[in-house]
Amino acid sequence: MSVAQPEPGSGPTVRRILLGYQLRKLREAKGITRADAGYKIRGSESKISRLELGRVGFKLRDVEDLLTLYGVTDPKQREPLLSLAKESNKAGWWQQYGDALPSWFQSYVGLEEAATRIRTYEAQFIPGLLQTEDYARTVITGGSNSRDPEADNRVAVRMRRQRRITENQSAKLWAIMDEAAVRRPVGDGHIMKRQLERLIEFCDYTNVTLQIIPFSVGAHAAEAGSFTILRYPEYDLADIVYLEQLTGALYLDKRDDIDAYTMAMERLSVAAEPPNKTAQMLKSMISDL
Repeated sequence: MSVAQPEPGSGPTVRRILLGYQLRKLREAKGITRADAGYKIRGSESKISRLELGRVGFKLRDVEDLLTLYGVTDPKQREPLLSLAKESNKAGWWQQYGDALPSWFQSYVGLEEAATRIRTYEAQFIPGLLQTEDYARTVITGGSNSRDPEADNRVAVRMRRQRRITENQSAKLWAIMDEAAVRRPVGDGHIMKRQLERLIEFCDYTNVTLQIIPFSVGAHAAEAGSFTILRYPEYDLADIVYLEQLTGALYLDKRDDIDAYTMAMERLSVAAEPPNKTAQMLKSMISDL
């Protein structure tokens, strides 16, 4: 039995999802119901569902009991899965940045890191995964020039998140931006020029697709604002729609919600200029600075 391994440096959410996926495959291969598996670990069917979705942490005893139930008794086969269970309860890399990130956003960072397909629409700013450090700092501080350790940490997290896109070709990003988000002045002309140049560089990444919705389109499918769809095809999990708010966030995973936002993203991609025109649009914006 081969056990897929998480990317080096990835956090506990990735490991929880990966372990849950492996356990579900083992359970289904034996024809065991979630209710029976839940009874084995003194829990419920819903607990098994949460474990298999990677939504909660794993107790080592529960994993040991489930592996025995599923017929995995060879120590060499059990060890990789038990190691995943131990690692899934460790702190995420983002927690080293202290209170710079609210708890609700820490949850998102873990889910984003586990996703292999990220589709995002941004109406106000350049998406965080595409921002330069200076642009990100200006957005986070509201343009303040004073040094703020908390802001430094938030910028560091944003740059760390971006590395997964720039260094891992298996992580796909499709970003659709309103023209207002791209043209909105953030910082001085130098910061904006470098940010637009960075977007042009991203156009050459094979795992990144960038589109811009021009002003000429008028009203369009995302009148409700920015949103992100996280997809996990390797784990057979439902997509998650992420909506960020001022003091919290919403995570939608019901089929009707996912379908509505997926259809909105499809309509946005049609309303936007084709990806092969994005670089030229950005060059034109640079000349307007």
